[in-house]
Amino acid sequence: QLQAFGGGLVQTGGSLRLSCAASGRTFSKNAMAWFRQAPGKEREFVAVIGWSGGSTFYADSVKGRFTISRDNAKNTVYLQMNSLKPEDTAVYYCAADSRQYYSAMSSYTSGSYIYWGQGTQVTVSS
Repeated sequence: QLQAFGGGLVQTGGSLRLSCAASGRTFSKNAMAWFRQAPGKEREFVAVIGWSGGSTFYADSVKGRFTISRDNAKNTVYLQMNSLKPEDTAVYYCAADSRQYYSAMSSYTSGSYIYWGQGTQVTVSS
């Protein structure tokens, strides 16, 4: 139901834009988030956007470099990643909160992400 794409290989300082497209159902009323998992590490939160797109929240490690956005008409969420660093290398996953009408912070603090897309690999070379 969720498909993430847009990953690839980029040099340090470069940019990538990830997309997460929903099919089969709409998530326009659900907060959406991005997570990532590096080799040998646990999955970690990256960013979340509220159901209306009016609120966002980021992990400290990406704040100021990444921007999450959504287009509910296209049922798609984006993650614009700038100033990429080698430590950003990971498989990136998008997820949808199971509950509706949650803001970004509400979803982050008590999110129930039960809808997951397959990951897309992001590799940042030094």
